[in-house]
Amino acid sequence: MNYDVVIGIEIHLELKTKTKMFSSAPTTFASKANSAVNEIDFAFPGTLPSVNKEAVKKALEVCFAFGLEIDKLLKFDRKNYFYSDLPKGFQITQQFFPIGRNGKLNIKIDGANKEIRINRIHLEEDTAKQFHLNDKTYIDFNRAGNPLIEIVSEADMSSGLEASLYVEKLRQTLLFLGVSDCRMEEGSMRCDVNISLKEKGSSTFGTKVEIKNLNSISNIKNAIEYEILRQSEILNKNEKVTQETRRFDEATQTTVLMRKKEGNVDYKYFPEPNIKPILLSDEFIKNVKNNLKELPDSKIERYSQVYGLNDYDISLILSNYDVMDYFEKVMVFSNNPKNISNLINSELLGLMTKNNIKFSDLKISPKNFSRLSDLIVGQEISGKQGKEVLELMLSGDDVDVIVETKGFKQISDESFILQAVLEVIDEQKQSVIDYHNGKDRALGFLVGQLMKKTKGQANPALASSILKKELEKFK
Repeated sequence: MNYDVVIGIEIHLELKTKTKMFSSAPTTFASKANSAVNEIDFAFPGTLPSVNKEAVKKALEVCFAFGLEIDKLLKFDRKNYFYSDLPKGFQITQQFFPIGRNGKLNIKIDGANKEIRINRIHLEEDTAKQFHLNDKTYIDFNRAGNPLIEIVSEADMSSGLEASLYVEKLRQTLLFLGVSDCRMEEGSMRCDVNISLKEKGSSTFGTKVEIKNLNSISNIKNAIEYEILRQSEILNKNEKVTQETRRFDEATQTTVLMRKKEGNVDYKYFPEPNIKPILLSDEFIKNVKNNLKELPDSKIERYSQVYGLNDYDISLILSNYDVMDYFEKVMVFSNNPKNISNLINSELLGLMTKNNIKFSDLKISPKNFSRLSDLIVGQEISGKQGKEVLELMLSGDDVDVIVETKGFKQISDESFILQAVLEVIDEQKQSVIDYHNGKDRALGFLVGQLMKKTKGQANPALASSILKKELEKFK
């Protein structure tokens, strides 16, 4: 039997702020356990939460990026649930008054655009991290209270591919906004997928299964594809799918039962009494909107129209935030976007991988990189020499100093090259005869001798042109 697949996704995103959502404790990753906490995080008696203004700004930026309607009245609620990983035993969130509603994100699939609606975005605090070892559980409160937003989609996706494209586009946009580092493998971006199957064309939804904490784009796609197969097999046997929470096992590429659900849990939400409602001013909201960073779709259009780059080059640059950031910085000094793109993608990234260098550690300044491109485009050095120079630049040395020291400066003086050509022709008479007898290899040999005589510094195209012209005179 054929089924319609119904998929909705919830994204938990840690915001890139210096301090936590409701306390002044620092936000950290991989620090010593329980070293980045204070009395508010531990819920000591008499302590009160205070809203992180920067977290609110970043949440607004995400809302604007996806076209959500902003709620100017900032309100928080308590989610009363036994949280073993939150000392106060409840979570502060926005159940009734999310900061944004009714947005959208467009993905491209099979050459066509598809709109995925975003139901809501709300602010909340993260939980602590638990480590289960044998019969003991250890807890690190460093993450407790970190500012989060939850991005809840409508159930508009119908395949693992669509879901992975949605998360990929979402992640790219969030990275470009600078609101989070979006490191799924570190947990700063966590993905929960809700999936159900229903009879083809039916308006009655099937039983929903949740897959928790998917930590990569590929795992999202693979987990959904497996779950579609699993649920299809159950329904084909005329059995019922059970409402449950599952996880994805990377080793077996299957989803595994975590716990069964029987109806909806009553979290007993009520307004957070320790945080008064905050009215966001029009000026505050307008200032956030006016300072929004350029979004991926806008960059694609600009790179195409202003820089004249093709779709392939654009996709290579925008597939990695650090590559895009470096490209943008280099373009401040350059008028050769195509050559800059080629140098970064074809040469620089390979050298960085080979030498295990991150962009944060790269010693080649954007201005110096642009200068290398200018030397190659202006034919002052050859492309082959450019590759060698680029590798030497990894140490941080100036490109002009390297070119001068290594004697790489390309010679385009026609009189100098002509003199070298005449000397080669005089020295290699047999090769000249072979050339006129139609032996193709003879020309290559003569060009090689010419480059050897000029120590590789003659402009290759100009040298070849002059050589051919002079050879015609010796028929």
